[in-house]
Amino acid sequence: MNFTIEAELEEDGRWLAEVPQLPGVLAYGVTRDEAMSRAQVLALRVIAERLEHGEASPQSINISVPASGISAPISSGFMGIMACPHRG
Repeated sequence: MNFTIEAELEEDGRWLAEVPQLPGVLAYGVTRDEAMSRAQVLALRVIAERLEHGEASPQSINISVPASGISAPISSGFMGIMACPHRG
C-alpha cells in the first residue's frame, strides 16, 4: 500500500495535512511538520483499527511526502505491533 501525505497552508495561517487514500485522515498544525506528523499518526491509527477489525490484511506500507521527497516505509511487522490492543 502506498499513502501520500499532502499539506497546504490555510488562509488562517494553520497547516492542513491529509492522506487522500484514507478518507477523513487530515490534521492541522502550527507548522507544516506538525500537521504532517499528526496526519501520519492518524493514518497509522486508522490502518491499525482496520487490521484489528479484519478490514485489512497485514502488508508493507509506504507513506511518502512528495514536497520534500522523503519516504517513510513502515513494515507490516511494525503494523502488527500497532494493531495489538493495550493491556493494562
